[in-house]
Amino acid sequence: MEAIVILTNSGEMKNVTNINGGDLEKEKKIRIQVSRSKKPLYFYLNLAKKHLKMDYDVELCALGMAIPTVIIIAEILKRNGWGIEKSIMASTIDAKEDKQGRVIPKAKLDILMGKARNADQSADQSTDASTSTEE
Repeated sequence: MEAIVILTNSGEMKNVTNINGGDLEKEKKIRIQVSRSKKPLYFYLNLAKKHLKMDYDVELCALGMAIPTVIIIAEILKRNGWGIEKSIMASTIDAKEDKQGRVIPKAKLDILMGKARNADQSADQSTDASTSTEE
């Protein structure tokens, strides 16, 4: 079951459609397609954080040069205890044809983040407490 969620430029949900006709509450997954040049990194970070707080799973997707941006967003979410990584999928897609008719492959990265339920799941557990020594 897959849901299509259209996000406006302000990050609000505009239209929610369920392809298979099932209950949308069971799926609760939002796909955010990250661009390197259209919006700043913190736009996507705040959007992901907002949907994680509403108990949605967030799938961060990127092509080509936007991949480092997705990795940074996922690491910030983990470090601050807002989310955990559920899965990571790397692949290539056929992006477009050049002048000679050849298909140019592009790298694609999908990171599925879920809400961190407690301190044990988050990466927020710093080693500062364990490395402090009493003299």
